[in-house]
Amino acid sequence: MAELRENLARLQAACDNPRTQLDYYLEQGKKVVGCFAPYTPEELVHASGMIPMGLWGGQTSFQKVTAYLPAFACPIMQANMEFALNGVYEGLSAVIIPAICDTLRCMTQNWRFGVPAIPMIPIVYPQNRTSPASVTYLVDEFESVLTMLATTTGQMMNEKALCRTIETYNEHNAAMRDFAQVANDHLDVVTPKVRHTVFKSAFFFEKGEHTTIVKEITTALKERPTHSWTGKKILLTGIAFEPDEVLDILAENKLAVVGDDLAQESRQYRTDTPKKGGGGLKRLALQWNARRGCSLLHELNKPRGNLLAELCRGVGAQGVLTGLMKFCDPEEYDLPFLENDLRQAGIQCVTVSIDQQSSGSEQLRTRIQSFAELLD
Repeated sequence: MAELRENLARLQAACDNPRTQLDYYLEQGKKVVGCFAPYTPEELVHASGMIPMGLWGGQTSFQKVTAYLPAFACPIMQANMEFALNGVYEGLSAVIIPAICDTLRCMTQNWRFGVPAIPMIPIVYPQNRTSPASVTYLVDEFESVLTMLATTTGQMMNEKALCRTIETYNEHNAAMRDFAQVANDHLDVVTPKVRHTVFKSAFFFEKGEHTTIVKEITTALKERPTHSWTGKKILLTGIAFEPDEVLDILAENKLAVVGDDLAQESRQYRTDTPKKGGGGLKRLALQWNARRGCSLLHELNKPRGNLLAELCRGVGAQGVLTGLMKFCDPEEYDLPFLENDLRQAGIQCVTVSIDQQSSGSEQLRTRIQSFAELLD
């Protein structure tokens, strides 16, 4: 139990202060590249011999960012820009920004002019993923990213390194999925906040290092007796479910998270890169085309609600709680389809507004209490 607590504390510390984790790698002489949420091709950074580190915003006061982004921009992106303008990201060798929503498209140019000391590398993913040309296009985008990364490392990434990285990331995906499954037998230990910590911390560690820690946590959980949870079980969906105070409210209402469809959590790990199908870059492109059920993907049939309904049945969840990120247009567009499919499947669903900068939680607490009562 002591080792379990130590590992969880280590992951929590990285989530609480990513800057310390950044300094840890810089002190080792490693180069670190900031990866904007949510689908930066971390594998290219890792295979180039550098550490990819996620940039997922955080709590701060918006002061300097108001000169670059309007008040109705995504709070994650506003926080990222505020941190950058205040020097919090000093030491990064570059940042990669995936231009897959309106705010992220703006971020590429705002960063270029507002934070010139840290080079910005853009990547544009294809949305028409049914076309064979999308694979060729995305491989070209990956090659452009690698060319810009090479200006930092002094050499181009090689295929052998990329293949090793793909194996590392697929192993990490499997470890995260295994943890999520085992955690449901130990909901006394894996509270909503603990579960979130294990997932979020992955963005601040080298993936092989994080895999080792998660496997140790999973093994320690398996050695404990199965816990019989007497509260209610739910799924979370959305971009992220933060700050931590929101997760504490779930625990207060005896709501256990037994699965999720969060862009910050399980969406990252449910789609492996295929082992076959061409070289490393082509296989990474095929992985992008294989992703399903995300508001940031163009999908005519909007399968997310049905995917969640199926997951509810698989893990015994009684309802779905949607965290609608403030000012997130893609999530708002998905919401009517999502809720309609869930209700047709007979699954209770409630939406709450999520803002990392929120200073008050009473309204949210009342909303979650009402949701818990719906599940009786």
